[in-house]
Amino acid sequence: MNHNLPFLPADILIPKKGINMNKWSVVACDQFTSDPAYWEDVSRIVGDEPSSLRLILPEVYLDDPKSEAMIKSIRENMEKYVNDGIFRELTSSMIYTERTDSTGKLRCGVIGAVDLEQYDFRKGSTSPIRATEATVAERIPPRIRIREGALLELPHIMILIDDPEKTVIEKISSHKDSLELLYDTDLMKNGGRITGRLMDRKTIDDTLSALAALGEKDSFEKRSGVSNVPLLLFAMGDGNHSLATAKEYYERLKRENPGKDLSSHPARYALCEIVNLHSDALEFEAIHRIVTDTDTGKLLSEMTAALSLSETPLSGCTQHFDLVTDSGTVTYYIGKPSSDLTVGSVQNFLDGFLSENCGKTDYIHGKESLIRLAQREGAAGFILPAMKKEELFPAVIRDGALPRKTFSMGHAEDKRYYLEARRIK
Repeated sequence: MNHNLPFLPADILIPKKGINMNKWSVVACDQFTSDPAYWEDVSRIVGDEPSSLRLILPEVYLDDPKSEAMIKSIRENMEKYVNDGIFRELTSSMIYTERTDSTGKLRCGVIGAVDLEQYDFRKGSTSPIRATEATVAERIPPRIRIREGALLELPHIMILIDDPEKTVIEKISSHKDSLELLYDTDLMKNGGRITGRLMDRKTIDDTLSALAALGEKDSFEKRSGVSNVPLLLFAMGDGNHSLATAKEYYERLKRENPGKDLSSHPARYALCEIVNLHSDALEFEAIHRIVTDTDTGKLLSEMTAALSLSETPLSGCTQHFDLVTDSGTVTYYIGKPSSDLTVGSVQNFLDGFLSENCGKTDYIHGKESLIRLAQREGAAGFILPAMKKEELFPAVIRDGALPRKTFSMGHAEDKRYYLEARRIK
């Protein structure tokens, strides 16, 4: 059945029976980037057994002088694992997953491939698959180095669908026991547990039909609250720069092979998991800002003028934040917002201010950590409200890609763990 969707079945590789899945599966490479001890412990746990750890480069090592040797080893390991028969290939398939996270909540997903021809990460994009946050161009080239020459891709990409009635993914759970169990394993280092089941042809068709219905004009406009705009069916959740890298790698292939038909090239697609934005297990957490080594008095003065800040609530005002300095904490209300979201108004100002003044920005996940760091001289911390999940799709539709580090989906241990793979050569 042809639904003309940008999400479709893929030839998926999973470890064959007998592989220790607990040692095989490791967390997304962009987690614990300031904690080499975490990754050293993962390596100790894995030992010499087959593991996805040997097929990825944890980003804590991106700038390591040995990174080129690591990348060479990754490519060799990919070839070795394939030649040694480590994998079982599931042709033209999708996988239904259930992930119990570190808090005990259950998140359902479907693994398939997205068509990179229908994805554009640039701000202002109107493609069916869009970035939710600004993509930092400088982060793509080092990731392309890893993808170049690689036989396989392993996904940590999670893409969100806006399905408040739970008509697509959650429907599969009612008959999941009739589907072949592919894996069922605890995940190392407080990662919870995951099961994966092979979706039969009817389940795949039913899922794609439900996705297509979600993308119908009337349904889309009712959910999003906006009309006469290009359809947004898939919004990036995690792995924004990973998918952007896959896109840029594919576009580079096309540029380097003018006139060659690459429409069926495996690099045109990227393996990912789609998840319902309205899953009870998905919680948006705020990512706070701190500016250090700056003139905090000048910053507050210029910010007050630019955003019409007030210490008392303003009529019709919906945006506010807490400013933490060595003088204490004050709540400010924004009278002249420059974005639909508080984080956007704050980030827009900081970008402009720091382009002309001294200081540097960092992004902090915990409120307590931010308060401790911001109480130093020359520092200003911004405690931001968490974005509501239902604001995501309308905000991306109206504003385009949101400011970088707008939101975080859960704790590091609850991100995707590598398990599946796919050939890209």
